[in-house]
Amino acid sequence: MKARLHVMSVFVDDQAKALAFYTENLGFVPKNDVSLGQYRWLTVVGADAPDGVELLLEPDENPAAREYTRALAEQGIPAAQFAVDDVDAAHAELTGKGVTFTQPPTAAGPVRTAVLDDTCGNLIQLVSPA
Repeated sequence: MKARLHVMSVFVDDQAKALAFYTENLGFVPKNDVSLGQYRWLTVVGADAPDGVELLLEPDENPAAREYTRALAEQGIPAAQFAVDDVDAAHAELTGKGVTFTQPPTAAGPVRTAVLDDTCGNLIQLVSPA
């Protein structure tokens, strides 16, 4: 057997708000939007990888998911990490759109990182080569 990544999740407090943030600010594109009663199987993918790994914008309705997400954010731990070509340029662009960063672009060995608040309960780390 040879496993590969297919779907990764971030727990969000509002799926519609998350979809808007991830598409309008981070440049993801919608992949799946399937109604499941009150919630949706709602995934996005990178614009340049429509058949790549999907990011599931999963409702945080489970108390364990809500507590996990809250604890990560309180401790400053990103729930996910996304690659960008240039962290400094991404920081400038997103700051111009009103996105809040909890960590500005910072050197971290062979990479530069920055951490943003996705407005849906998560910290997200952006990373690019140094």
